Amino acid sequence: MTQVYSSPDLAVADITDGATILAGGFGLCGIPENLIAALVRRGVKGLTVVSNNAGVDDFGLGLLLQTRQIAKMISTYVGENDTFERQFLTGELEVELVPQGTFAERIRAGGAGIPAFYTPTGYGTQIAEGGLPVLHDAEGKVAKTSAPKETREFDGKPYVLERAITGDFALVKAWKADESGNLVFRKTARNFNPMMATAARVTVAEVEEIVPTGSLDPDEIHTPGLFVQRLVKGEAYEKRIEQRTVRQRA
Repeated sequence: MTQVYSSPDLAVADITDGATILAGGFGLCGIPENLIAALVRRGVKGLTVVSNNAGVDDFGLGLLLQTRQIAKMISTYVGENDTFERQFLTGELEVELVPQGTFAERIRAGGAGIPAFYTPTGYGTQIAEGGLPVLHDAEGKVAKTSAPKETREFDGKPYVLERAITGDFALVKAWKADESGNLVFRKTARNFNPMMATAARVTVAEVEEIVPTGSLDPDEIHTPGLFVQRLVKGEAYEKRIEQRTVRQRA
């Protein structure tokens, strides 16, 4: 049964230090703004966050980086966040970078109960061979690298074994929900949010509107309420647009 919460703070009140969080959205679109802000207020530390990107310095997951609540990021693209770069290069943040299609499939597999799968993506690169920097020390030297992955040939073509991703909590953002937790996403917000909702022990959805059960056309529903344990109505959405900034280096 989906429970409707009166505030984002109550919806994340049992997230503890060291939890693994799946955070939906693409760029700054479809991110759980209110739930992220509630996590900042809660002050939990040592989080592992699985997200397509890390927001920007002063918005989205960047807020959790500023307060140093994230210990590890599993992401695909992180180029808009100076705080992320600085913490990674000074040993404050462990980072696992994953090709975007592989990232999506690892989460989908986790939600489907598939522990691992083979993909051709990354074969012949450090993704498969290992050696990618994962963690630096305080002086900026590489302290930990990625491990090599199993490879196998099918029908004469090489593939890389990738493990599924699951989490303790999924924080997702939808446009509309009914009181039973059925979710409807809009456009780009469908990136990663629906699959993350299936891959966590507890899914918390923040939405812009909650309607009575039965109000939604079944053909409109993208994520069934079966996967959603908690529901909260968000407010005061900023809806920023991510912009690429070219920095000059000496």
